[in-house]
Amino acid sequence: MTYLVNGRSFDDQPAPGQCLRTFLRALGHFGVKKGCDTGDCGACTVWLDGRPVHSCITPAFRADGREVTTIEGLGAPGDLHPVQRQFRDAPGFQCGFCTAGMIMTSATFTEAEKADLPRALKGNLCRCTGYRSIEDAVKGVTAVRTPAPGKAVGTSVGAPAAEDVVTGRAEFTMDTHMEGLLHLKVLHSPHAHARIVSIDKTAALAVPGVHRVYTWQDVPRRRFTTAIHTDHLVDPDDTYVLDDTVRFVGQRVAAVLADTVGAAEEGCRRLAVEYEVLPAVFDPEEAMADGAPRLHVSADPFVRDCTRNLLVDIHSHIGDVDAGFAAADVIHEGTYFSPRVQHAHLETHGSIAWMEDGRLNVRTSSQSPSIAKVKLAYLFSLRPDQLRVFCKRVGGGFGGKQEVISEDLVALATLDTGRPVSLEYTREEEFTTASPRHPMKLTVKLGATSDGTLTAFQVRNVSNTGAYGNHGGETLYAGGAAVMIYRCPNKKYDAYSVYTNTVPSGALRGYGMTQPAFAVESAMDELALALHMDPLELRRRNIVRPGDPLVAMHEGPDDVMFNEDGLAQCIDLVAGALARTSEQPSPGPEWLVGAGAASSLHETAPPTEHISEAWITLGDDLVYELAVGTVEFGEGTSTAHVQIAAGQLGTTPSRIRLVQSDTDRTGFDTDAFASAGLFVAGNAVLRAAAAVRDRILEFAAAHTGVHVVMCSLEDQHVRCGDERVPLAELVALARERGIRFTAARKAYGSPRSVTSNTQGFRIAVHRVTGEIRILYSVQAADAGVLINPEQVRGQVDGGVAMGIGFVLTENFQVDADGVMVNPNLRNYRIPAYADVPRTEVLLVGSSDSVGAMRSKGMAECCINPVAPALANALRDATGIRYRELPFTPERIYGRLAENRPARTGPGR
Repeated sequence: MTYLVNGRSFDDQPAPGQCLRTFLRALGHFGVKKGCDTGDCGACTVWLDGRPVHSCITPAFRADGREVTTIEGLGAPGDLHPVQRQFRDAPGFQCGFCTAGMIMTSATFTEAEKADLPRALKGNLCRCTGYRSIEDAVKGVTAVRTPAPGKAVGTSVGAPAAEDVVTGRAEFTMDTHMEGLLHLKVLHSPHAHARIVSIDKTAALAVPGVHRVYTWQDVPRRRFTTAIHTDHLVDPDDTYVLDDTVRFVGQRVAAVLADTVGAAEEGCRRLAVEYEVLPAVFDPEEAMADGAPRLHVSADPFVRDCTRNLLVDIHSHIGDVDAGFAAADVIHEGTYFSPRVQHAHLETHGSIAWMEDGRLNVRTSSQSPSIAKVKLAYLFSLRPDQLRVFCKRVGGGFGGKQEVISEDLVALATLDTGRPVSLEYTREEEFTTASPRHPMKLTVKLGATSDGTLTAFQVRNVSNTGAYGNHGGETLYAGGAAVMIYRCPNKKYDAYSVYTNTVPSGALRGYGMTQPAFAVESAMDELALALHMDPLELRRRNIVRPGDPLVAMHEGPDDVMFNEDGLAQCIDLVAGALARTSEQPSPGPEWLVGAGAASSLHETAPPTEHISEAWITLGDDLVYELAVGTVEFGEGTSTAHVQIAAGQLGTTPSRIRLVQSDTDRTGFDTDAFASAGLFVAGNAVLRAAAAVRDRILEFAAAHTGVHVVMCSLEDQHVRCGDERVPLAELVALARERGIRFTAARKAYGSPRSVTSNTQGFRIAVHRVTGEIRILYSVQAADAGVLINPEQVRGQVDGGVAMGIGFVLTENFQVDADGVMVNPNLRNYRIPAYADVPRTEVLLVGSSDSVGAMRSKGMAECCINPVAPALANALRDATGIRYRELPFTPERIYGRLAENRPARTGPGR
């Protein structure tokens, strides 16, 4: 067969049944991404004779004799196609994994298609951006600016990797070829709970190309936790690499190593496994009851009670809630449920391991290579100098890659065989074996006097941690932020993290606060209705203010600094925006219209110790090399770090060369989760840059005889009094004297501060079908000093879009046997362009007390108020309170048909 790819003609014969995506990637066209393998996400889009196609569902033989164009053939750095330039300048990406496909689709648009983007972009998904920036890119809106030297902070600077992203040159985890690469595939358990009696490897090992089969008998028998925190003691060691007991449908049973993915998959199919099926329990309330099946029998010292399947329980109180309820004029009590939610980052989990100079190298899609290295060293008894873990660009994370779940098997196989080994998750494996958000059932009871003053605040939270503990304890404690947001002298918090025979739950954007925020903020609206009070006014009367103790579970001292009234400003901004847009017309007589709002507080770093180290060196080429361990996966820390360094060094981002996320080339970094990539690593960068600046100025002062206070950096010169000394001259003099302009500095996640967000919606609900349309969306955010205004808005856009999916479209469906029945993007349904409104983002002008450059991270907290704001708008529109997510049309229209209520309540 003859192929013409990006203008190059050659003869080749694809494998039988091979799709065009894998064919092109085998040729080195790594801009063609894998996101779904079912034609749902569009990340693999290429042109076939000038028309966009999803290459994952296009057979390779169909390209015979036709012209194929990939993103690499559309344009190159320095010679961009106009649409690549538009995506760079908007900027129309965050992690960038979907970007090549987005560009290949939108570069073919006619003016009519640009005017109908909901239809034109229906085949391309983005999990990061919320689509506003993609719309801007398609329409040629430019937001990126070039700053003057020393003025990068506060400017919407483009990402350092922007041109590589829009041309498909940016390397993600699996974008590489290695000689002799072997492939791992995993056999997953069909049972929710079973003991493995035996595994017969004979037939699997007979498959041509199969090298090894690994079972629980072939791996180190060391318990660990897959969860990533600096302090590993906050998570339970209840997991093995492979185990002889399986506790959820999808758990690893065995791993097959082969020359090809197909051979490894066939090897998995031929494994003969005998199971002893055990009783299973799926509901956490039932799991805590007497006589329930017991999941874990050997007690980890940090597991509360194996006999009750209890990982952690929290019982705390402040004041006397019984007395508080007795003093109340109005009491509201309700139970609210938040289900599992999948991260659905378009890049699935994956790792590649190989040996080099006697050392194990692991290239992985992780949010924390430093801690992954610590875990691998422990599991395989390696010294730190025997192991390197690093990341290229990571295609989305949202907490899903705050786990070690692919790295251990590739490390095992490479250490065993000495060969390079790859493991890449399928989309189905992401849904059935990776760690989704914790399902939580919360009962909230509130008491207030007739003037709206809270007298009692009681919460009971039952969290389903699944088969393993992972993040079960920490997310349970994090939920206290939803209680902390309101002043009340009497509070009680009872919470339980419970083992069940379901997929283990993990970290997801909002980290244990999204579910309690839905419950508490919905309950506050219900209390306001009972008090005949405007819900936002009830919040104003009870929110914590600067000087108030941030009290959730105890009254002891902590390291959180609360100095600004950003929350009150957020509430006022959203109230004003909803009032200003109140005259929006209804879609028609069959639609009920309502408005709602909700708020949240978020601490700017986790309470567990967070550490980051940054190194900066001025090279002979007058470029500053900045080395920082933080991974870039769309949260924008790379751009912010470069801006902070450029600002301190009086230069432009173009003179900062970034080295990141590599344990051989950077210092230790707990890494980018809980918004700490800006708060902690940003402070490390700030301190290292300031130290290098000061060394340059001190050297210049000594050289010129001018006092150091009269010296300042001016891009490629140093001004000393009236004299301007070329930086090149100073570097040369320093080199002659054996002096290097370099510095390393560390930062820690303490003290911490708080940020706040308020979300507002106006929605329409169809009286018959239960369909919800979002007419208006607004979020006010307290982001401190804005390092990069466009990135801040982009994070809010993405958080709101993800929250809307969590509430309206995403449905993690599990049958009575614990099997997920919709493990694909088409049926799980993350939001597409047509599902997401354009959110008005209002930024509070504030200044953080301890953040880098007085900034606050915004990637995580913006999702927390979305679900309750939508729930409150739905109550306002229909007169019915829906307390269980997601708000699917069938769930809504059933109760609408039963009630047909007159519309009551505030907000119209």
